[in-house]
Amino acid sequence: MIEDYQFGSVTIDGEVYTHDVEVFWTDDVFDWWRKESHIIDVEDIIEAVEQKPESIVIGTGQSGMAKVTEEAKKFITARGIKLFIDPTEQAVKTFNIRKEESQEEEGRPEKVIGLFHLTC
Repeated sequence: MIEDYQFGSVTIDGEVYTHDVEVFWTDDVFDWWRKESHIIDVEDIIEAVEQKPESIVIGTGQSGMAKVTEEAKKFITARGIKLFIDPTEQAVKTFNIRKEESQEEEGRPEKVIGLFHLTC
């Protein structure tokens, strides 16, 4: 579970990360690097899509400066994956809600992946 987000950092299961992260429904956390800092394109989300999640939540930074290309949006949704794009503070909440509510309602966490830009 993501416990806290502040500009430039996120706390996940008690550990503080100060770089952009990719968070899996399994609570695994990985560094998330993009080719261009504020552009999220197909090559930046392909590894997440290959995990065959039910949904992907993208956090576009504190003020929403990062932009998701139309090609990346289509790449995700064409595979039947639900897509949520919000500034990172709201995206963190969406990730937690999707994971927790599915656990309560379905007895298992939704296969959700969060891709979070932590600054701008």
